[in-house]
Amino acid sequence: MSKIIGLTGGIGSGKSTVAKFFSELGIPVYIADSEAKKIMDYPETIQEVQTIFDENVISENGKLDRKKIAAIVFNNPEKLKQLNSIIHPKVNEDFKNWLKIHKNHSYIIKEVAIIFETQSENQFDKIILVTAPEKTRIERVMKRDKISEKDVLERMKNQLSDEEKIKKSHFIITNTNLKSSKNEVKKLHKLLISL
Repeated sequence: MSKIIGLTGGIGSGKSTVAKFFSELGIPVYIADSEAKKIMDYPETIQEVQTIFDENVISENGKLDRKKIAAIVFNNPEKLKQLNSIIHPKVNEDFKNWLKIHKNHSYIIKEVAIIFETQSENQFDKIILVTAPEKTRIERVMKRDKISEKDVLERMKNQLSDEEKIKKSHFIITNTNLKSSKNEVKKLHKLLISL
């Protein structure tokens, strides 16, 4: 069975970039957020999610209005918890099926934004944390999501600080320069294969 390596990091840290580097080395990568988005488009998920909100969160095209949901849950920890309790088990089930397909690799990467926030670190053999200076992260997210600095900081509030995450992680990749990040991934890859 493949070793399960968690890949995490705060918003704008560059997890996806690091995940892509592992993928280029032939390592299967499961991106939990992307899979969650697909799962949120399933008709049964749409109905289930609607039941936890008083306001209508289904847009005219029949899909969930993610922006509206995000606006609600970012200011309501209880609603976020309810939403996660619907989505997370479905993503975990999906991941188990995916893992069966990739079980012959020495390790796989599962990219999850909130490993520590959901106390799910025990599901991984090792955890890699991707970090970057806060200023860099804010700029990346503002550019990527076309949102204000205030909005980025709001989102960051829902995640643990890097200092907290560093204490709980096995490996750290500081992602400020693509070339050095790629080299870090190559070094880690050799190490993870030999575990």
